[in-house]
Amino acid sequence: MSDKLVIKRFVLAEFLPDVPESELADDLDLIDSGVIDSLSLLKLLAWLEDRFELPIDDIELDPDSLRTVTAITEFVDRARSAGAVAK
Repeated sequence: MSDKLVIKRFVLAEFLPDVPESELADDLDLIDSGVIDSLSLLKLLAWLEDRFELPIDDIELDPDSLRTVTAITEFVDRARSAGAVAK
């Protein structure tokens, strides 16, 4: 299963449980649409850190990195690359 699909399914399960997978566009702005608020962002970050084994504390975080499923997926990819370089 792709990272994007894993992320999308998490967003649906945690924040949009009544929305079918096919109805969540990968480019929907999750913050502006009200799907994710500040508390939800913390939950999302904790999940990303755990699920993808990312050192979130060591990664420079741009709020735009968490706006869409696509942006979150790209953030995970960048964080992995940064972690590989740092090791």
